[in-house]
Amino acid sequence: MEAKLENQKHNPVGAVMVVGAGISGIQASLDLANSGFRVYLVEEGPAIGGKMAQLDKTFPTNDCSMCILGPKFIECERNVNIKIITMATIKDIEGEAGHFKVRILRKPRYIDEELCNNCGICIEYCPVRVPDVYNQELCTTKCMHIYFPQAIPAVPLVDPNHCLFLNMQECKICAPTCKREAINLYQEEEISELEVGAIILALGYEPFDPMLKPEYGYGRFKNVITSLEFERILSASGPFRGHIQRPSDGREPKKVAWIQCVGSRDVSIGRGYCSSVCCMYATKQAIIAKEHQDTLEPTIFFIDLRAHGKEFERYYERAKEKYHVRYIRSMVSSVKELQRTKNLLVTYNLENRDFREEEFDLVVLSIGMGMSSTIKKLAQELSIDLNHYDFCKTELFSPLHTSRPGIYVCGTFSGPRDIPDSVMQASGAASEAEGLLSSARGTLIETIEKPEERDISGEEPRIAVIVCNCGTNIASVVDVKEVARYAQTLPNVVYATDSLFACAKDSQEILKEIIEKYNLNRVVVAACTPRTHEYLFQETIREAGLNRFLFEMANIREHCSWVHSSHVTRATEKAKDLVRMAVAKARLLEPLEQKFLEINHEGLIIGGGIAGMISALSLADMGFRVHLVEKTDQLGGMARKINHTLGGTNIQSYVESLIEKVSKHPSINIYLNSQVVGASGFLGNFKTKINGNSGERSIDHGVVILATGAEVLRPNEYLYGENPNVLTSLDLEEA
Repeated sequence: MEAKLENQKHNPVGAVMVVGAGISGIQASLDLANSGFRVYLVEEGPAIGGKMAQLDKTFPTNDCSMCILGPKFIECERNVNIKIITMATIKDIEGEAGHFKVRILRKPRYIDEELCNNCGICIEYCPVRVPDVYNQELCTTKCMHIYFPQAIPAVPLVDPNHCLFLNMQECKICAPTCKREAINLYQEEEISELEVGAIILALGYEPFDPMLKPEYGYGRFKNVITSLEFERILSASGPFRGHIQRPSDGREPKKVAWIQCVGSRDVSIGRGYCSSVCCMYATKQAIIAKEHQDTLEPTIFFIDLRAHGKEFERYYERAKEKYHVRYIRSMVSSVKELQRTKNLLVTYNLENRDFREEEFDLVVLSIGMGMSSTIKKLAQELSIDLNHYDFCKTELFSPLHTSRPGIYVCGTFSGPRDIPDSVMQASGAASEAEGLLSSARGTLIETIEKPEERDISGEEPRIAVIVCNCGTNIASVVDVKEVARYAQTLPNVVYATDSLFACAKDSQEILKEIIEKYNLNRVVVAACTPRTHEYLFQETIREAGLNRFLFEMANIREHCSWVHSSHVTRATEKAKDLVRMAVAKARLLEPLEQKFLEINHEGLIIGGGIAGMISALSLADMGFRVHLVEKTDQLGGMARKINHTLGGTNIQSYVESLIEKVSKHPSINIYLNSQVVGASGFLGNFKTKINGNSGERSIDHGVVILATGAEVLRPNEYLYGENPNVLTSLDLEEA
């Protein structure tokens, strides 16, 4: 047995299973695949994306959620080292860290994913309509349907609870419509086994069921809805195409109330924790609703306003000052419906204990995060410990490790958190898995050959222009169709059109088709920022046989619809100008050749605090040499000045153990009393000069991690520095 475990440690499997395909699962998969590991991305639902795919915008930037996810969807699908397995759950896991055997139960989709080309004909013929789960059942869809427009896999599924054939052996009208014979209504559950070296659990969360709080009337009053339902109402791909209206009568609401902490900070229902995101998403929804409908009067009833993240406080202040969002500190006691109008009467107390009743057209319940019984059962079967709130139990100094070695956790499965925190945890969990399996890096990866580039020398420019609606992100301000018509008149433009989401998979496939059909040799996309989307479109035209640099992008979201949201005509005219400029530049584009250079595989970390030391250990465990530079005479940083956490955990013992690990690691060079005095080079090949006790020296390295920490604020008020009895909390800690 000992020999077997030793073999698993030294000969691990170069594959990782990521369970859960929300934003954290997707990010972890991409990080791992791009680092030389085979990835199996397992998702219980019919498509990847998780809860984020149902959001309209994200705070505090108000970025379109699908614009963030769309490129990641396609990157996941195109990466040959990521195997997406939907409609699947984990049945059991055997083995140890380095070598697990995982059995997967896959439920039938009743469509062969390999044969289906997503033509949509079967959906047209399906006679049965069912509640649309993606749109929170605010509308209906066909029994045979695509989960949402940008879904990956872009393959329909059959709702087994409503299909006439599956339940009554009737109908089956869809099957003969499929010329590729992809429909198989006799498909059954399948069990398969996969071998992986590590597992990452990104299981997500379950929204609180507000029917457990009957005083708010959810389920009885149609105009009391959840925050997730309101997200779908706001969305351009939602049940009302982005038009805000009441479920009861379709009327535009004028007064909308948000009730906070529904299913959070409530010990009476066993949820004493804060769900972390509700204050900010309610603020976001109020802002977006106000942008959709200027006459709307938003009110947020809150207990405590928790705007603790980066730029969150400024976002909250902007909501109050610019959008006139009314914040009332109160716990709403009840919501009643007025029979004639279906309006809602909200009863609440003010801070001075005055009793109030106020009438609203619509009430939105800001529901918290929790764990479903399914996830709890899975954790139990996998021997994963949960805490007293049923989130994954982790330790303070190892927040990505579960109770079972080799199985890591990220995202909301370990506790409520927002999207940026979930993404950071995803990359952290991927890094932990990479460290465990470093010796197996590259052993199971595949490569794919791209089509030969078309020689366009001597050809006249033949340009396509795609103008993106970005849902309503751009189209709510810019007249997208007019911009597309204008683009058609420009020299050398042979094809111009608009697209609901240019970054969606079907749009990418259409782009490849039109490149071939019209013999195009240059492409212009007018959409959002090239910072996040340029690479996606470059890869698409490369797959169509064009050099990836024969592409130009016009940013008509940030530069037009966002900054000129109050001036529709001006925004449209400016969009035309930007498209004309992009087309003019596209005419001059020539193919460029990419050259691959040797890179330095060593890392430089500046700052020897906890963050710097953990980063150093992480890189070193992956097999890379690390140079750790600290300006003082000892490692530890600010953590050396703090004795215990609020919970009583001893910080100093952890810092000392971390210093010992770093000092003894053979791949880490430590430079104390040293500071950076010069730097040069470029990505993958940097040269940094440091000055220390032994004089000046140069270090060659490929990457830099800045972990320099921060200075403590030294206030000028409250007699600080004048009276010895006035201390900062850190001064008191050191005293």
